[in-house]
Amino acid sequence: MPYSVFLKLLNQKTVEKVIIKQKELAIKFKKQEKIFTAVITKEDPNLIKNLEKADVEFSFEESGSNISSWIFWIFIVSVIIYFMRKNQMARNLSGKNFTKIDDKNISIEKRPKITFNDIAGIEEAKENTQEIIEFLKNPEEFSKLGGRLPKGILFIGPPGCGKTLLAKAVAGEASEFVEMFVGVGAARVRNLFKQANNNSPSIIFIDEFEALAKSRGTSITHDEREQTLNQLLIEMDGLETNQSVIVIGATSRPDMLDSAVIRPGRFDRNILVPPPDVKGRERILEIHTQNIILGKNIDLKTIARGTIGFTGADLANLTNEAALLAAKKKKKSVEIEDFEKAKDVILMGYERKTLRVGKRDKLISATHETGHALVNAILYQRDPEHTDPLHKISIVPRSQSLGVTVSLPLEDRYSISEKYILNQLTVLLAGRAAEEIKLKEKSAGAQNDLKRATNLIRKMICELGMNEKIGLAVIEEISEHPFLGKRIGREVQKVCSEQTAREIDEEVRETLNKKYEEAKQIIIRHNKAFDDIVSSLLEKENLSGEETIEIIKKNSYFKTPHSCGVLKYP
Repeated sequence: MPYSVFLKLLNQKTVEKVIIKQKELAIKFKKQEKIFTAVITKEDPNLIKNLEKADVEFSFEESGSNISSWIFWIFIVSVIIYFMRKNQMARNLSGKNFTKIDDKNISIEKRPKITFNDIAGIEEAKENTQEIIEFLKNPEEFSKLGGRLPKGILFIGPPGCGKTLLAKAVAGEASEFVEMFVGVGAARVRNLFKQANNNSPSIIFIDEFEALAKSRGTSITHDEREQTLNQLLIEMDGLETNQSVIVIGATSRPDMLDSAVIRPGRFDRNILVPPPDVKGRERILEIHTQNIILGKNIDLKTIARGTIGFTGADLANLTNEAALLAAKKKKKSVEIEDFEKAKDVILMGYERKTLRVGKRDKLISATHETGHALVNAILYQRDPEHTDPLHKISIVPRSQSLGVTVSLPLEDRYSISEKYILNQLTVLLAGRAAEEIKLKEKSAGAQNDLKRATNLIRKMICELGMNEKIGLAVIEEISEHPFLGKRIGREVQKVCSEQTAREIDEEVRETLNKKYEEAKQIIIRHNKAFDDIVSSLLEKENLSGEETIEIIKKNSYFKTPHSCGVLKYP
């Protein structure tokens, strides 16, 4: 009933009892059993006074909706806590003897058979590691003068460069080897160090160290990884100077590590393990080909020069792939062409022989790749110091692409110049330019090229200071997410005004358009050579760098760079 009607009946003294709720009244009238309801739309400060004046019994009652809301949220939180505890118990009870050291995440080798003679290509890292062997063999000699055994050593370098091999070689020379993988838990870490102390001198090796020791965030949630890391730090701090136990970590992401882990007193030494140079690659190939029958025409120095950027693991894979290819062809020895095909597999991926490509798609692919190859070759002829020579073109479908063009440097590059990046931009945009000029249409095949080109020019402008208009200031910075830890959940933010951001966008577009026009001009100028390369590519499907250069020489004025002599491609 309306509240005004209730007040009128209250004045007539026909109301017997009232129950006051949050926004309504439950009303019982005299000589009636039925309960009526009146909604209170606006708070009435005179309600209690009027009820007392009319001599009406009244009481208060909490709103049922409020109570049910609390019950609902209590239920939800209880369910979440239940499943969290259940998952925690499942992790803790995942094995029968879950605190013992001998589980699948920890392996103990009495003494690895690997020694420093089995490692090549990282000579400086080997030299820096040699002292550890003396520490482990004769700790008394160093402690006489007050020195102490390093508690921790961190190997830093890209994957496949030999960090694990180095740790095993140290153990093979002087101690036992205990390898720990991520996910062992705090209890197992305690037993791990106990086992290492009992078998000293020993080495505890933690591979993929960034997964365990990544920077801790500010989240209040329970995290087993942080418990494990805290326990590791406690155990390292507890190592006595006379205990011959060293912790070796290997990481390819040092930027992710917690600062409390890598401080002196825990990990005292950081040893860089870089990819090998040409001499290092030759030594690595010598080791991996010891048990392989090589052909008489094999020159490991030539193979080493043609595998710039390969790590030790890549070279091991190259050697194995070459041996397998030779075995498939029933050869008696591994020849140079087997190494070349194995290198193509590593660089470009396996051929998708079952994929049938239509004539139109094949023509688009050949046109696109010829654009890359022709512009690459012409730019190398003009500026060999700032351009990598062409290695190979292929329109055989491989991995995720219908074609690929590969260029390889003739020597190791340790410094990248502005001219080199700009030449790379021109080569990247040449595929789309060729499509537009020759086919009068644009395909989606240039998507990755355009993405790489855009990222490259933005890096030049925003991070490398290679733009006169924007200047030397670094425009982009990494903002770390506090709840996810350092370098996890990072966001790139521009530290600049809106006007500067617009200028950056304008410079990106202007540079891309300029290099795109340069690529188009090269293709137009060498039109006959372009058509001949496309025809040859459609016929053979694969062209080497030398074959492509010969086609260009027949149709264009093409001067061999003086600085490199005759063009030879690895």
